[in-house]
Amino acid sequence: MVSANVSGDLSSEMEVDAFRRLFPLRYHERFLLDSIRPDARPLGRARDTSLALGAVASADGSALAKIGCTTMLAAVKMEVMTPPKESPDEGSIAIEFYMPPICSPLVRPGRPAEEAPVVSKQLSDTILSSGMINLKELSLVSGKAAWMAYLDIYCLDADGSLFDAALLAAVAAFSHLQIPVVSLNEDGRVVVVSEENEEGKSEKEPVNKGKRKLTLSSLPFSLTCILHKNYILADPTAEEESIMETLVTVVLDSSGQLVSLYKPGGPVLAYASAVQDCIALTRQRVKELKSILNEAISDMEVD
Repeated sequence: MVSANVSGDLSSEMEVDAFRRLFPLRYHERFLLDSIRPDARPLGRARDTSLALGAVASADGSALAKIGCTTMLAAVKMEVMTPPKESPDEGSIAIEFYMPPICSPLVRPGRPAEEAPVVSKQLSDTILSSGMINLKELSLVSGKAAWMAYLDIYCLDADGSLFDAALLAAVAAFSHLQIPVVSLNEDGRVVVVSEENEEGKSEKEPVNKGKRKLTLSSLPFSLTCILHKNYILADPTAEEESIMETLVTVVLDSSGQLVSLYKPGGPVLAYASAVQDCIALTRQRVKELKSILNEAISDMEVD
């Protein structure tokens, strides 16, 4: 009797799995009728999110961000450069987003992922337009030396909402960033002072006397939503993104002001009411992400 029940359960599971593979959209729509999703989340709820600062010891700032299974590793490396003539009192930021083959079976070795340059551009536009970083704060000696911040973000697991997780990792990495000590050498050039040589090796006064944090303001956070018929699904998985193709990504700063709204095509029109609903969901999500970031910073300070 027990074996019969077990075999019946297995058979039922196989039928459900086969139906999900053959008719993925119909499978998901059955859940939508009850305003729920296959992973038991309500339509407007994001997946569990976690942050760990200082994930890369060799970087000047780093963070590991997870939204559900989607995992991003962000690291910032600072280098001294000569600022361009048109902005002699400003530093620069260079952002690269990588999707190695380990992150998804859809990414093939030797072939760059199509999404990578799109996410890189979106991240650069968002971080620079949000005003999170004052580039003048990266200046060292006017017209002669400034900081170049190289931000590299690696996608370790691509299970949907890649931009959201990448932006969270980037913001967290800059929050963890400690700008190195630099000094003028005998030739008058700005050089980075290594930790073991911080005391007494340079004959001239250090340009900055100790490692310092960047002053960050208007931190940007985002939420990607799927528009499908009359439904709005927050923080979609990769499976949901593949079968319901209309995405809207809303970026708000930490004060709730709109930074950008991104809709890369899709068959569903983004009516004003739908956009307003997405913005409302993003406002709630920003509160959650700010709390998660502040908790990660507090944990780092305690350690």
